Amino acid sequence: MVVQLRKWCAALVLGLAPVLACAQAPVRIALIETLSGPLANGGEAAFRNLVWATERVNARGGVKLAGSPRNLQMVRYDSKGQSEEALAALRAAIDDGIRIVMQGNSSAVAAALIDAIGKHNEREPDKRVVFLNYAAVDPVLTNERCSFWHFRFDAHADMRMAALMQVLREDRSVQRIYLIGQDYSFGQAVLREGRRQLALLRPDVQIAGDELHPLGRVKDFIPYATKIKASGAQAVLTGNFGNDLTLLVKAARDIGFEGKFYTFYGNALGVPGVLGEAGVGKVVAVAEWFPNVSGEQAQAFYRSFRQRFPRPQDDYVHMRMQLMMEALAQAMEKAGSLEAAALAQQLERVEVIVAGHAGSMRAADHQFQQPLRVVLMDRQGTPGVGFDAEGSGYGFRVIRTLAAEQAEQTHSCKMQRPLR
Repeated sequence: MVVQLRKWCAALVLGLAPVLACAQAPVRIALIETLSGPLANGGEAAFRNLVWATERVNARGGVKLAGSPRNLQMVRYDSKGQSEEALAALRAAIDDGIRIVMQGNSSAVAAALIDAIGKHNEREPDKRVVFLNYAAVDPVLTNERCSFWHFRFDAHADMRMAALMQVLREDRSVQRIYLIGQDYSFGQAVLREGRRQLALLRPDVQIAGDELHPLGRVKDFIPYATKIKASGAQAVLTGNFGNDLTLLVKAARDIGFEGKFYTFYGNALGVPGVLGEAGVGKVVAVAEWFPNVSGEQAQAFYRSFRQRFPRPQDDYVHMRMQLMMEALAQAMEKAGSLEAAALAQQLERVEVIVAGHAGSMRAADHQFQQPLRVVLMDRQGTPGVGFDAEGSGYGFRVIRTLAAEQAEQTHSCKMQRPLR
């Protein structure tokens, strides 16, 4: 494909048509994500958000490189949620001439990509790759395993947990809590930090259960929900996402569990519709942004997303992905190049704002810094819930906002920058 494009461009140079068509070839970005299997809904949600972000950049003329406008184009590679498949996809993307990679919905996959990209960039400095991460939130990725080539635009798990704890520490109705998560690096990190922060902030709360389950392989969560209810817990703390979260809360509802869910991702991908009235006042979630954030800019931003993707099941907008694409466009123009090291040097210092939501990259560890918000599920139309989620009639109102400096945490990264 790349060879054919080069031959076509060379032919244009020799003909009457100038090289303008070649100069305007789109900048291709590889999305390496779970696009099939039980967790594919999360991958498709990421793809929609990234496509929308590129469309907005392209609508204003694209990215200007060497004086010529270039559109952005997402190219899909299915990792099937597996590290080996993701590594094969990375090799395919590099062979296709792509030098910008995006991924997020698995910290284990992200860790494998960071390692592989680091080795590739050292081995082939003329074909170096930069990696933008929008959702892989294991804290080690910007701490012990930080990389000059990797940039995370989502708050990591410890940051999200600290925001949730701002609410949980004041929730005196919770005296017993059940910890459950997916059995891989991210899920393990969530429960580990949950235990640590509970001991510090709510030592009076008893952990009624603490377990991990296989990632994306459990079809029936009734046995887990039965244990949760039998434990006497008044709340569940989980980092589960995708179908692993939807099926868990559905099972809990089906057996009559009436406790709360403190979640990282409980605001979409089927959860509001599954719980319905049973979730009112009981589902807590945390992220950088939600549709019911106040302000006309935020509301107009969300309306435009719903106009672009009107199906209820597509209603899951990620502000961090919009900021990430704006950061990439800014870095490209300031670098004046698509070379990975030049891009990385500019990405280290980006400051971006979309619909009133601002953030900046911390150069020391490549962890993006931005406000975080905690929300509570409620009926659409109640104060603070102008928009519902996924056409369910239920939405989420903001109950706590942390400024970027409040959400920020220390790091242990020892960044190794390339010599050239």
